[in-house]
Amino acid sequence: MPSVKLKYLKIYRDCRGKTRYYLRRKGRQDIPLPDITAPDFMAAYGAALNDSALSEIGKKRVQSGSLEFLIIQWQKSDEYLSLKKSTQAVYNRLLQRIRSDPVGQGPFAEMEAHHARAVISALGDAPTTRTRIRRLLSQLMQFAISKGWREDDPTASVKVKRQKSEGIHAWTDAEIEQYLTKWTKGTQQRLALSLMLYTGQRRSDVVRMGPSDVQENMIYVRQEKTSECLWIPIHSDLKDELGDWNGHGQTYLSRISDGKPYGVNGFYNVFKDWCAAAGLPLRCSPHGLRKAAGRRLAEAGCTPHQIAAILGHRSLTEVMRYTKSVEQKKMALEAMAKFEKVSNGKIKSV
Repeated sequence: MPSVKLKYLKIYRDCRGKTRYYLRRKGRQDIPLPDITAPDFMAAYGAALNDSALSEIGKKRVQSGSLEFLIIQWQKSDEYLSLKKSTQAVYNRLLQRIRSDPVGQGPFAEMEAHHARAVISALGDAPTTRTRIRRLLSQLMQFAISKGWREDDPTASVKVKRQKSEGIHAWTDAEIEQYLTKWTKGTQQRLALSLMLYTGQRRSDVVRMGPSDVQENMIYVRQEKTSECLWIPIHSDLKDELGDWNGHGQTYLSRISDGKPYGVNGFYNVFKDWCAAAGLPLRCSPHGLRKAAGRRLAEAGCTPHQIAAILGHRSLTEVMRYTKSVEQKKMALEAMAKFEKVSNGKIKSV
């Protein structure tokens, strides 16, 4: 059977002996293609012929075969587009760092473990950021493997050193009281704290809460991050604050300037300003009130499953952090009370 020549197809072997396939046109950047035996080869070849990938390259002058090119292709994939918008926003910021760094212009097909370590070290300014960049590089390499552009994931052997951290600060009762002293009943500032503290929800969910979500003294929440659907009984203190709400919009919280709902990041910034006005330390954040809610639920004697029913945790691992610290304190007090009854190794007489 005579062989069929595909127009613009370029085949060559790299330094490792791996056969590479590219679509090469005069005056255009080369487009990497999957292995010619791969099921999706013809689809990728057709897309390259139709300039679907070349248009992006010409517009941004992206070097074909570079890590930046791989990032662009991944961002157009179903895998990436199926991610939540909030997740994409986080990824985009980190991916832009990689694209802007000289490593972004290097060939992804030749990336090795030591290259990945260098990228993580250079661009990761905090342990969490380094972990995320390592994860993103791995996802990019897995995407390249699925396209037949690589055979291995060089990040598989790369480890990111984890540092022990207490994480986000949980508000203390004193800090909560200080905030409430500054912002009196009927203010949006006070309502904002009450919504976060007494529902235990993230700010991405609190900014969307409104009168239409309330039924039979419960507030309905479909969590933005997890898509978990919850019915949260309205705490009496929150009910009291909602009774003073005199807004007319779809959400309880709205921008003072124009009455429109807050964006997630916009609300974070304005809430931090309210905290600063109350004289609170920088460690006090919206998410810290969610942690304070978990702590108070644990102190009230709620079981891990009951706490999860309010906070919406799918795993009890996070919930156990609240109950463990509270139970330790309780048991320590009980132990010391018994210790007080002992004198020189003997039980004190009453």
